[in-house]
Amino acid sequence: MKKIHFSIEINAPKEKVWDVMLADKTYREWTLPFNAAGGYFKGDWSKGSKILFLGKDPNTGEEGGMVSTIAENKPYEFLSIEHLGIVNNGVEDTTSEAARKWTPAFENYSFEEQNGITTLTVDMDSEDSMAEEFNKMWPEALQKLKELAEKE
Repeated sequence: MKKIHFSIEINAPKEKVWDVMLADKTYREWTLPFNAAGGYFKGDWSKGSKILFLGKDPNTGEEGGMVSTIAENKPYEFLSIEHLGIVNNGVEDTTSEAARKWTPAFENYSFEEQNGITTLTVDMDSEDSMAEEFNKMWPEALQKLKELAEKE
């Protein structure tokens, strides 16, 4: 498991950045770099809740993604997602060898605001073979999130 880190400054209050990041409509927009066919979530962001991060394979149309839980939610300050397994063709898998490659893995978001500018920091555990891909996708996704949050 590799640890990867990203940070971006967004010219918006942390409350707005948080809301844009987690709202269904804008989540689908800023996460496009991770799944060009469109990513979405099923569940909610409250601490202890189960949440699925899903997308359709553009070639097969099968639904896949991650099975996760919200490990911590301190509104407008910190969000921690614990990935527990994978979803293949709509079926949750937390026990196979492929699923265990992703666990335990955390994806943490920290929000710090100073003078109306929010620094969003992402710290993530990545399955080794995906780290290079994430290093390409995350900056694009964060740039899109910045654009959405800075809109009036």
